[in-house]
Amino acid sequence: MHPFCPGYDREPFRSLASGYPGPDVYPPRDFRVEWGPIFHRGRLDGTARVLVLGQDPATHETITRRILVGEAGQRVQGLLARLGITSSYTMVNTFVFSVFGQGGGTRHTHDPAIAAYRHRWLDALLLPETVTAVIALGTLAKTAYRDWADTQPAAAARLHLAAIRHPTFPESASAAGGVTLADATANLLQDWNKHLPDLRAHVEPDEPVPERLYGDTWQDGDLQAIPVADLPAGSPSWWTSLDGWARRTGTDAQLKRATITVTIPSAARTWPPLT
Repeated sequence: MHPFCPGYDREPFRSLASGYPGPDVYPPRDFRVEWGPIFHRGRLDGTARVLVLGQDPATHETITRRILVGEAGQRVQGLLARLGITSSYTMVNTFVFSVFGQGGGTRHTHDPAIAAYRHRWLDALLLPETVTAVIALGTLAKTAYRDWADTQPAAAARLHLAAIRHPTFPESASAAGGVTLADATANLLQDWNKHLPDLRAHVEPDEPVPERLYGDTWQDGDLQAIPVADLPAGSPSWWTSLDGWARRTGTDAQLKRATITVTIPSAARTWPPLT
């Protein structure tokens, strides 16, 4: 049998998926609206006890139609595993379209129509009182959550918020200069360690696990493969691979925005030798 995500087969998610905002709300100069919206990953059946709030979908997500499936998602999956959470989670992003260029996300976090649609998703996931903790990935996600909390103060009061560094912080911080990748990675992992005890106290695990903190570098097991049950029916097994298999390519900005190259990882090339 091949488990899969059933998608948006029940309300209010059916209406949310069919009534998403378009380019009139998400300006194409700042968002890759041509690739379509990507809504979530995880449980929408009322069993989620943790909500992960991310930023925007990236390259791998554009292909799989589920968020947080690339390396950032695998790092988050490993964080959930440290809480003993293997299935009782759901994930949504601050933006349903991929941000294009520098500063696009910051400029539009508070846009009324973008926020209103995001709040409908958060209402649907957080008002039923099954989720007990929210993990916000980075500054934009923390801001988006607090904007929602201002509209639902009673619901927010019972939720534990862990506003942690975004899983790609090491790469973005080191690329900006002033800090090495190794130091930025250690900074991220120390930040996550700081939040783990309170998260464990506020989350009922799917499977009890011993408390285990991160070191100063990524170790074996810190990244976890994306469960196939989180992906649409018929998804190839290598979509869950820890190996990167999608990247934007092009000789200029126009082509790079228009092109995603997908390459099946070597370990998944199980066909007979070709000549």
